[in-house]
Amino acid sequence: MKSVVIIGASHAAAQTCVSLRQGGWEGDITVIGDEAVLPYHRPPLSKDFLSGQKSIDDILIRPAEVYEKAKIDLKLGHRVGSINRHEKSVLTDDGQVFSYDKLVLTTGARIRRLPIAGEDLEGVFYLRDTKDVLAIKAKAETATKAVIIGGGYIGLETAASLRKQGLEVVVLEAMPRILQRVTAPEMSQFYKRIHKEEGVEIFETVIASEIQKTDKGLSVSTSCEKTFQADMVIIGIGVIPNIDLAETAGLNIGNGIEVNAFCQTSDPDIYAAGDVSWHYNAIYDTHLRLESVPNATEQAKVVAQHINGTPKPYNSLPWFWSDQFDLKLQIAGLSTGYDEVIIRGDAETSRNFAAYYFKKGRFIAVDAVNAPRDFMFGKMSLTKGVNLDRSKLANLSIDLKNCVAL
Repeated sequence: MKSVVIIGASHAAAQTCVSLRQGGWEGDITVIGDEAVLPYHRPPLSKDFLSGQKSIDDILIRPAEVYEKAKIDLKLGHRVGSINRHEKSVLTDDGQVFSYDKLVLTTGARIRRLPIAGEDLEGVFYLRDTKDVLAIKAKAETATKAVIIGGGYIGLETAASLRKQGLEVVVLEAMPRILQRVTAPEMSQFYKRIHKEEGVEIFETVIASEIQKTDKGLSVSTSCEKTFQADMVIIGIGVIPNIDLAETAGLNIGNGIEVNAFCQTSDPDIYAAGDVSWHYNAIYDTHLRLESVPNATEQAKVVAQHINGTPKPYNSLPWFWSDQFDLKLQIAGLSTGYDEVIIRGDAETSRNFAAYYFKKGRFIAVDAVNAPRDFMFGKMSLTKGVNLDRSKLANLSIDLKNCVAL
């Protein structure tokens, strides 16, 4: 009987194994993951899980019974050390060998460490998995002040969660504005205002240079010669794709593991999906590596369909979300390279508006804050290839059924 081995118990893994069974795969399916817990949703880690509103059981992608019923063999708490493409097998850190007919790499990404003295001190945390968050939660129960290094979405979501728990929170961002890599100045200014209104202090163009242990807790030295005192420090400066196994096995690597439209790597019997895959997106005519749950889910389905002999190429619109305080940000498309932004609504005083991004007159993305109709309208327009009339956009009335602005 043929077998599929999936390395990495991630969103993509959880979807791949279930989609394989749903598509008719009757062979063995083995999922090997280095965490000792079932695959779980990662977005709540910096939000509801950190704030205590949800438990580990609440954030599981699927309960254990689903995997049992589908006869999926979960090998949790094990790390794969190598892939033998010639023998079509993988070797785990405890010496187990698993043979495969098809191999799926859903190894995700790991945290990017901050190269400064003191980043490994007690009381300094990174946030990537459940163990990280449980340690942060335990410390937050007795802490009164937290310093967060990094003003991206993870940093700001963590700041919001800790602030709601009553901690004093300071965010240090090395770039001139928070969210600079991913959004327009109007959006950065909006989130800076909201966090200030909620009691979070944000310092931009400030680089953390050293973390020291003091009698009172921790001290963060910075490039602006200002020192910040804290009981705990959380570092969130991005992630790095886990390409080591694939690279050692001789697979083609770009900004991640290179895959084709069916998520096949340079070895046709090995696939990659999720945060670790580097794939071509026809909508934007470029190769992308996306850290996105929708991307992981859709690529997993593509992998399962191809293995089951019903191939369907991957060509989905990227979309994302972020929850901070009472704000739900929904993003459709990629704003990279935009040269014009049109704001619909009031970004200066309200808590709901949308930013529409254009590049050379072409609509390429929308950021919608507490504006679900704008998000859906933007997503539908991008998926259907509909360009928007910029002259009407600021005061448009949205017809979702026909995907037009009136």
